Amino acid sequence: MAGVAIENWKEMIRDPKIECMSRDEMSALQSERLVKQVKNVYEHVEFYRKKMDELGVEPGDIKGIEDINKLPFTTKEDLRDNYPFGLLAVPQDKIARVQGTSGTTGKLTLASYTQKDVDVWGECVARGLVMAGLTSADRIHVCYGYGLFTGGMGLDLGAKALGAMAIPMSSGNTKRQLMCMEDFGATAFGCTPSYALYLAEAAQEAGIVDRLQIKASINGAEPWTDEMRKKIESILHINSFDIYGLCEITGPGVAMDCIHHKGLHVYEDYFYPEILNPADQSACADGETGELVFTTLAKEGMPLIRYRTKDLTSIEHGTCECGRTLPRIQKFTGRTDDMKVIRGVNVFPTQVETALLSMGGGVAPHYMLIVDRENNLDVLTVMVEVDEKYFSDEIRKLDELKSKVGAVLKQALGVSVRVKLVEPKTIQRSEGKAKRVIDNREL
Repeated sequence: MAGVAIENWKEMIRDPKIECMSRDEMSALQSERLVKQVKNVYEHVEFYRKKMDELGVEPGDIKGIEDINKLPFTTKEDLRDNYPFGLLAVPQDKIARVQGTSGTTGKLTLASYTQKDVDVWGECVARGLVMAGLTSADRIHVCYGYGLFTGGMGLDLGAKALGAMAIPMSSGNTKRQLMCMEDFGATAFGCTPSYALYLAEAAQEAGIVDRLQIKASINGAEPWTDEMRKKIESILHINSFDIYGLCEITGPGVAMDCIHHKGLHVYEDYFYPEILNPADQSACADGETGELVFTTLAKEGMPLIRYRTKDLTSIEHGTCECGRTLPRIQKFTGRTDDMKVIRGVNVFPTQVETALLSMGGGVAPHYMLIVDRENNLDVLTVMVEVDEKYFSDEIRKLDELKSKVGAVLKQALGVSVRVKLVEPKTIQRSEGKAKRVIDNREL
């Protein structure tokens, strides 16, 4: 285990009845909830009634969770087409809050929640906080953004459900973040992994790491690697945990990894996961990579059936060392929509991050991919920040480092790249989701 040793990790389970439930018991619970949910959406959501009618499927055809493949898919485009409230399964006056994410069309992807949905959301995040070793005695510094984005509110609701103190900082102003972490005695913080690394480096530069009481960070909202997790942990001497969620399903709290970091446990009593081949939608076996698809089994306000997340991962259903029987999805290799095809080769930003962090020095884990088309050929340029000590060295050593980076990336990606070494802190840092790719072929 990386990070700080936790002696009582076997006790870090909030709801053993659910989180350690047998496969047969869980399947029975999922079946009961799916049958009820399908009847609900057929009767109350015109979109799903039409979709099911087109497939010739009636609620009575769904006898249990094994029949889920008979049901239609839902996509982000469907949400935009029914914006803002076309997918509600309850009257609008039953909606307690809305959350949303920005979209490329200018319209939000909006999700609506009843009060019960909000309570379930908070409970699921609280499960994750307990998984990270946190209790009601902890102080959780939330530097995810608040507002329509689900990050800040999700961690806030989780802290409330746990009975812990929430410090609602939101994003921005790194110096103020660190000051408040120290002054308020924060014991955990939540933000994107790229910003967590930025905060860690800033704390290190300010010489305050040893004055902080932080023992855990809850990081999500963008793909990241184990190498980045270990980097954050090594600087701050903490345990970092990967939390996953998406606004359409509930927000953060759909899944999270435990202290063993061998996959993110999915709260499948509320969110049923499928891993499907993106090409033909056939089910993938455990360990096979495919697209993650979710069905909300108990959501009231805006239930979704077989929502295609575009996130690529694999799943394992065996019992974890922590004792949980909840299935584990692996860290995402990327998304079907952030994958770039370079001269016929599939390239994901996380592959670059893994390769750079495996080099053991010389370069920083801050990078940018720029894709161009020259003479009808794709050209990939990877901008990489160089460690301060290397950038002040003679040109020959920089050239050697550039060649080394190029070789490492070619081996990792399966395609040759142009490497551009840049000075430390010249690639823009993000307090929200990091922008890793500029594809000039699409401009």
